[in-house]
Amino acid sequence: MIVQALPSPNHNDRAGGIDPDMLILHYTDTVDAAEALALLTSRVAEVSAHYLVDTDGTVIHLVQERRRAWHAGRGSWRTRGDINSRSIGIEVQNPGHRCGLAPFPDIQVAALITLCQRILGRWPIRPDLVLGHSDIAPTRKRDPGELFPWATLAAAGIGLYPPDLTGPGGRIAEGMRGPLVFRLQTDLSRFGYAVPMTATFCPVTTAVVLAFQRHYHPERLDGVWTGTLQAKLAWLIRQCPGEG
Repeated sequence: MIVQALPSPNHNDRAGGIDPDMLILHYTDTVDAAEALALLTSRVAEVSAHYLVDTDGTVIHLVQERRRAWHAGRGSWRTRGDINSRSIGIEVQNPGHRCGLAPFPDIQVAALITLCQRILGRWPIRPDLVLGHSDIAPTRKRDPGELFPWATLAAAGIGLYPPDLTGPGGRIAEGMRGPLVFRLQTDLSRFGYAVPMTATFCPVTTAVVLAFQRHYHPERLDGVWTGTLQAKLAWLIRQCPGEG
């Protein structure tokens, strides 16, 4: 892993001086790393991340880990707001949905794994708090996308990825309402997603289900909840320590 330093001016103090306890992964949604770097170092754009991982495996260090980078925007997870103060952010170069979502090269994934392992060795970040941008902002973001190698990272000790599970038949989809929808919303909220507790499968619930699918069941992206997804969500919840 080759690390280069290119400091971004876009950072400030973490609120309350807290240490990061989350790792948030993004794709750049840019044609190449040069375009991403121009954005991540622009005083006008006012965005940044701690690291950028290029497609050739080069890692560019933009913001010191003890500083608050500006990568998460308006997002939340469980009781956590101000995700920027709670997290370390990594941008992974990829054209994204805007420019033509592409697979992540093996050399890039290997560099990302090494970087993440080093970060997790420095900070108390639990596996259930290694998340994608779409997890913490499901109505706004789709990154790092359905091609991101979450299972490969989990096999390397980075984050959680459920085993191949199946559940009972049945589908819950947008427009439906009732106790099954409320249970789904409750379970998604218990895991961490910001989902309305309305007992109506509304567009926000659909966005959350799509975020869950992108991360944990990318072979199906239809916003429809099934017994298999419920089995995977139950497995994930069991891996999470109680929140204080």
